[in-house]
Amino acid sequence: MYSFKNDYSEGAHPRILNALMESNLKQTEVYGEDYYTKKAIKLLKQRIKRNDIDIHLLSGGTQTNLTAISAFLRPYEAAIAANTGHIFVHETGAIEATGHKVISIKVNDGKLSPSRIEPVLNTHGDEHMVKPRLVYISDPTEMGSIYTKNEIQQLSKFCIKNGLLLYVDGARLGSALCSEENDIELSDLGRLVDSFYIGGTKNGALIGEALVICKDSLKENFRFYIKQKGALLAKGRLLGIQFLELFKDNLYFNLAKHSNEMANLLKNGISKLGYKFFTYSSSNQIFPIIPNKLIKKLQDKYSFCIWKKIDDNNSVIRLVTSWATKEDSVLAFIEDMKNFIS
Repeated sequence: MYSFKNDYSEGAHPRILNALMESNLKQTEVYGEDYYTKKAIKLLKQRIKRNDIDIHLLSGGTQTNLTAISAFLRPYEAAIAANTGHIFVHETGAIEATGHKVISIKVNDGKLSPSRIEPVLNTHGDEHMVKPRLVYISDPTEMGSIYTKNEIQQLSKFCIKNGLLLYVDGARLGSALCSEENDIELSDLGRLVDSFYIGGTKNGALIGEALVICKDSLKENFRFYIKQKGALLAKGRLLGIQFLELFKDNLYFNLAKHSNEMANLLKNGISKLGYKFFTYSSSNQIFPIIPNKLIKKLQDKYSFCIWKKIDDNNSVIRLVTSWATKEDSVLAFIEDMKNFIS
């Protein structure tokens, strides 16, 4: 059975495994103070084109979100997220467990904008309610959509005007940056947002996310927060080696580009068969609407998520491609759809 369920079903890119093996018996400093981590962070700063940022390597996305957001907020402050946002839906209440409410905004495309956020500020006006402080967005969103540079700029201006922090979940950031429709660079995020992270787990690494803190007031003593949340990895070199390998050339972006190409191949093939999509996506997640009878037949050979019921006869499924998705498997899926129809 071939999986289109997520983009982390495979292990890691062979170059990363080789780098881990080659360095395996070398002794290094621990807790992220090693040579590999320091060099990886230096490379990331060069990519982002800022030397005055702080970068911390953590092992997973939920861990990164809860560590960062709980550190950035005062006890009475809350985060704002789309109702599809990962911190609102798929992190088992991790942010709430740290004492911070997540205020959700209903959206169809997964994206937030100033006009969608403003009503939240208008209805949270005094000390009898939580104080909205941090705007959480994902790029790409959980619905596969990506933000344009103008949209990020508008959010940045709005947040500065209203004393809000702007935080970007970059679990699939590589996919967004390598989308054919993208006009954002890493350096733009370094200028426009207060903090973001670069996801490795879903783009060729075994584990690993690189948290970037741009705003000075958020940097102080952050390693204490990491340790308190159980996120300060003793063998920090494991993360450093992976990000060094991903960013010493264009491997990170090449892997994300492949993932997007496979998603486009799937999308075009399904579209030619006459099926519509629940939402528009230019990243590595697509959401076709297909008959339930066809879903049952496809499930005999493929695994994927059934996203939403449309009616008694049709449902939305989510198909996700990865850095390791094989073109032959994509073509086979499309051919099977075609055969099952006939």
